[in-house]
Amino acid sequence: MKRSFVAILFAGAFLLLACHQEPDQGELAAQAAKLYYEQLAQGKFEAFVDGHFQPDSIPGDYRSQLIENAKMFIGQQKEEHQGIKDVRVAGVKADTARHVANVFLVFHYGDSTHEEIVVPMIHYKDLWYMK
Repeated sequence: MKRSFVAILFAGAFLLLACHQEPDQGELAAQAAKLYYEQLAQGKFEAFVDGHFQPDSIPGDYRSQLIENAKMFIGQQKEEHQGIKDVRVAGVKADTARHVANVFLVFHYGDSTHEEIVVPMIHYKDLWYMK
């Protein structure tokens, strides 16, 4: 009876350990990059700028310039392609030892064209940021 109880206990512990997998860091980087660019396409410029890696705080004037650059970029995309309508992940290459990844995103534009971009990412304090 004791042997079967111990065997069941070990089997249960094994199942718990097997089910507890670490999240795929490449997938997390890809989803973060996609979210940042979706925020940009939705006009959430501050959130997009905050998604960039800044290990130290930046001056308010510089942050304002980054926000204005994001607005100009979206204005250009609207003018040239009728805006970004969808952002999809095409792939990711992650180097978890160096805490970096390259995320390949595809922008689908309002004029039915699409474009693939590469977004370099860095993992810092448990979050993925754009480089």
